[in-house]
Amino acid sequence: MPQDKNQDGRDAAAKSRPPLTLRVANPRGFCAGVDRAIQIVEMALEKYGAPVYVRHEIVHNRYVVESLEARGAVFVDELDEIPDNVPVVFSAHGVPKSVPEAASERGLFYLDATCPLVSKVHREAERHHAAGRHIILIGHAGHPEVIGTMGQLPQGAITLVETVEDAERVAVVDPLHLAYTTQTTLSVDDTAEIVAVLRRRFPEMAGPKKEDICYATTNRQAAVKEIATECDAVVIIGAPNSSNSLRLVEVARKMGVDAVLVQRAADLDWERFEGCRTVGISAGASAPEILVKEVIEGFRTHFDVTVAEADGTPENIRFKLPSALAS
Repeated sequence: MPQDKNQDGRDAAAKSRPPLTLRVANPRGFCAGVDRAIQIVEMALEKYGAPVYVRHEIVHNRYVVESLEARGAVFVDELDEIPDNVPVVFSAHGVPKSVPEAASERGLFYLDATCPLVSKVHREAERHHAAGRHIILIGHAGHPEVIGTMGQLPQGAITLVETVEDAERVAVVDPLHLAYTTQTTLSVDDTAEIVAVLRRRFPEMAGPKKEDICYATTNRQAAVKEIATECDAVVIIGAPNSSNSLRLVEVARKMGVDAVLVQRAADLDWERFEGCRTVGISAGASAPEILVKEVIEGFRTHFDVTVAEADGTPENIRFKLPSALAS
């Protein structure tokens, strides 16, 4: 039987592309808190109709935000940009207490999409404050989650520490009445170093009953460490303002692997991967799986690709949705 001429062309094209194995991390992408936050906006649009206003990006991913905008979500920075008589959703990162208070004063109906694991940190901070402890918050200045956590308590009740150097020089009034909490999306290794310094300086310092860095952050960093040992380069899919995505890049680089953060396949510099035999791929907790598939397909246009999915820690966590959306 004669060979299909089109098939001949495809075979020739495949042979002209260099071989490349893509080692895909597992777990990757959406976590339970992100999934819940997006569902809240989607269900609010279905129940109340457009527009539904969202204070700040619901999660740090432009693809997700633009997809929701196309369905009628309107993203704003502050409450004063929101008209009366429309539903409001607060982002997954959490908000200072002043935000729902201001919304209530205006009579706005709001849904809180704060990740329950971020809310856990808020409650810890409140308990420590009620017990008379000053709180050291380990986190990144200006991140919405840090702003939200610091906004749970009166000004001056929390001191932010970002680095080991900060931990070495932070001054406290009463070391016997001190506690620490952390942002949920930090580097596990870096945070452990900071905590070690604080514990050396302040042995009586209280800490969380269960680690504040969330399971998804921990699992994704471990998964990147696993694949990085086998890779010439690593691609992390995520937004430049996504803390957990940036930490994945840092994890790979600390293992001596060239790592790059991209939002979409179009952002990749293909020359960067010339000479690579194995490239790792993972995605931050705000990046949907469709973007992982897009990047893999992008590699297929330049390389003869074999995809190898890594084993990983199963994630079966689901968080309850607000009761207002259940009826």
